Order: sequence, then structure tokens, then C-alpha cells
Amino acid sequence: MTQTAGAGPSRSSFLGEVKEAVTPRATLLVLGVIVLQLLFIASYVGALHHPKLRDAPFGVVAPPAVAERAVTRLERLPGSPLDPRAVTDEATARRQITDREIDGALIVNPAGGGDTLLVASGGGTVLATTVESLINRLEEAEGRTVRTVDVAPASRQDFDGLSSFYVVVGWCVGGYLCASILAISAGARPADPRRAAIRIGAMALVSLVGGLGGAVIVGPVLGALPGSVAALWGLGALVTFAVGVATLALQGLFGIVGIGLAILLVVIAGNPSAGGAFPLPMLPPFWAAIGPALPPGAGTWTARSIAYFEGNAVLGPLLVLSAWALAGIVVTMLSAVAYRGRHGAEPPARAP
Repeated sequence: MTQTAGAGPSRSSFLGEVKEAVTPRATLLVLGVIVLQLLFIASYVGALHHPKLRDAPFGVVAPPAVAERAVTRLERLPGSPLDPRAVTDEATARRQITDREIDGALIVNPAGGGDTLLVASGGGTVLATTVESLINRLEEAEGRTVRTVDVAPASRQDFDGLSSFYVVVGWCVGGYLCASILAISAGARPADPRRAAIRIGAMALVSLVGGLGGAVIVGPVLGALPGSVAALWGLGALVTFAVGVATLALQGLFGIVGIGLAILLVVIAGNPSAGGAFPLPMLPPFWAAIGPALPPGAGTWTARSIAYFEGNAVLGPLLVLSAWALAGIVVTMLSAVAYRGRHGAEPPARAP
């Protein structure tokens, strides 16, 4: 009887603690985590489980009549793997590859049976080998041979050309983790514009240090990426800052839920569409379309351009990153002004 009487209050106390812990807010947060988990699986598997070459810009160098026939034949390939266009000469084709206007080019030799294929493994080894395999099959079917020339080869220390993607992922992680730590330690929403500015300033300092560290690691330390360390430092600082202040902005608007939204944008949507494991012409249309507009995609493209393409074709991606950074600053400051207006002139005493 004594044990039975004692069990009742103990069980009641336990159930009371459970009810207290399982609040509506906690339930919604847990459901949000489950949603993010499932979206993570769907995005990565959906984007990367079946890579297929689609509309890769491709040049054909040949006399006009031969080039026209070759372009027509390539346009009619099942699944439209290539987006072919005639190019005047080999020098122009090489320049267009270096400028990242095309992903490869076929130099047709009408006087013989051997042609030359130009590729650029620095833009993604998988893309270069896929284009090479396709052209080899087509040439073999016509009884011709083809010699492959890598115009912008990836570093031997850069397996599959993935180092650009990995360093950008690291910079992105640094950005949203730093912003998340500020939210956890000092509150998701800054209490006033002054404290919002302090967070933005802290994010800028972290970005400079993280950008330099990443550039030194992938460059002089590991030798994974060639190119200017200073240029990679600038890129790393911009990527980290853009992601960080975008996360601050989302936290200012939505509170702690903003961390989840940042993960949704950067990790779930941004990473599989960045053109890392598979460059953009090998991704499904939706992912290829959104990738360049998100920080991981803009950063990966720019890092590869710095490393292998003489810094060409980076204006657009840098403007994308700058837009994320500027929008993050503006929204963070405006949300702090709104918070101050709702909660009065005296903010709660806490750290920035």
C-alpha cells in the first residue's frame, strides 16, 4: 500500500514535467526540425541522385558548311545535352572557355579524320569528363578520332575540382554559425539599432579572419587551389559576411526560427544547387536555375574563376553576394528599429 501510494504523486509529477516541457512553441520547433530534415534529404537526393548533362554551352570550330552540319547534329541529340554554337577559330574557342562562356569546343579537321576537343576540368572535372565521353562516342560513330586538350586543368591536389565548393561551404557555415551563436548568447533580436550595428561589426571581423584562414588553408597550406590568395581572401570574407548578416536579418524578422530559415536557404537550397559535386549543366533545371542566385553557388563559381579562369566572369556572382550582404544589413537594422519601437526606449539589459 505504501508503494502504491507513493507511485501516484511520482507519476503525476513526471507527467506534469512532461506537459510543462512539451509547450506549443517547443512542439512547433521540433516539427520545424523534422521538416528541415526531410527537406535536406529531398534536396540533396533530388538534385544529385541522377546527374544528366543538359544544355552545356559548347563551341564548334570548322568551315561554315561543316560547322552548320555539326551544330545541327549536336542540337538534335536526345535530351539536349549540349547547347552548340559555331565559333570562328580555335583561339576564339579557347578565349570563350577561359571567359567561361562555353564549357568546351570541338575543333573539326575537315582534311583528316582526327579532331580536337577542348575542355576545362577547372570548371568541374565531372563536367569535363562527361563532355569528353559524349564527344568520343559521337566521333567514334562517324569513324573519327578525337584528341582532348584541357585548356584550364584542375590542380592535381584538387580532386574532382571540389576544393572550390568545399571552401565556400566552410565560409557559409562560419557565417550562419556565428550569427546563430550571437542569437543564442544575446537574444535572437538585437534590442536596438546600436546593438544591431555591433553584431554586424562583429560579423565583419569574423568574416575577415575566416576568409583569410580559408584562403591560406586551400592555397599555401594544402596547395588545393591555385590563384591569388588575396582574391580568395576577399571572396571568403564576402561569402561569410553575406551569409552571416542574412542570418542576422532572418533572426531579426523571425526570432530563433530565423536560424532554421538560414539553414533552409544556405544548406538545403544552396549547397546542392551550387554546382559543386555536379556543375550547373548537370543539375536538374530547378536547381540549376536557383544555384547562381544563392551564396554557395555564387561563391563556388567565383572561387573556380579565381583559381582556374584568370578571375574572369565574376562580376555577376560578386553582385549576388553583395546584394545578400546589403539586404542583410538593411533588414537587420530596420528590424532593430522596429523592435525598439515595440518595446519602448529602454531596451532590456543584456549583451549585444
